[in-house]
Amino acid sequence: MGTSVPMVPALPDLDSARKKMLAVFQKAAGLRFKSLHLLNLSFTHSSVANETGWKGNNERLEFLGDAILGAVTAALLYTKLADRTEGQLAKIKSVVVSEETLSGLARELGLESLLILGRGEELSGGRGKNAILADTLEALIGALYLDSGYRAAFRFVSRCIDPEIERVLQEQHNRDYKSLLQELCQRLYRKHPVYRLVMRSGPDHARLFQMEVQVNDGVFGPGLGKSKKGAEQEAAKIAYEKLREEEMALSVGN
Repeated sequence: MGTSVPMVPALPDLDSARKKMLAVFQKAAGLRFKSLHLLNLSFTHSSVANETGWKGNNERLEFLGDAILGAVTAALLYTKLADRTEGQLAKIKSVVVSEETLSGLARELGLESLLILGRGEELSGGRGKNAILADTLEALIGALYLDSGYRAAFRFVSRCIDPEIERVLQEQHNRDYKSLLQELCQRLYRKHPVYRLVMRSGPDHARLFQMEVQVNDGVFGPGLGKSKKGAEQEAAKIAYEKLREEEMALSVGN
């Protein structure tokens, strides 16, 4: 059962061409909005109101959609990954709902062609900006919740996010963390990671290696493995995940 639809801020009437665009989008996305004006509002960037004086943009819908996206993604991860800790679930969630992932999903849905932008934002390439596309997808989720309720929003988000969860899990399983750490170090510090053997133990047929890796001024590890390469991969994984977490935290803070 849907929630009651709030009053939609006054926007210009939808002409036949715009209605047709929204109908084509809904059919392709498997959606059916009762309020076309609410759907249209989800695509209306704040730059339009700034330039034209229209009352209303998609920022409040984005705020709502962000919360719903987070709740649905958390529920999916909690159900699917019963063997993962809270910290592991949080790391996966941060990738799944990242700007990069959401903007990619927005492009798959064709949201860039539906955006309503102010002239300045249009000229500056706003239609292709990851931040705007990610925000628009969140606004669409918020609008769907208001129009058709949580169940409809849950179904839509699940359909979008489930494949992304699987992709992240698959990448985690197959990742070459030494290569990833090398690329990250080059980007952040213009330096190479340096690996060091901490300890080698066990008989010849069952060796166990402990390796640590120095990145800039930090040391990470130890990583354990039955070979030096395996232990280096584990140390690189520890360093990569920690540094990526710090990098993401800094980007959010800015």
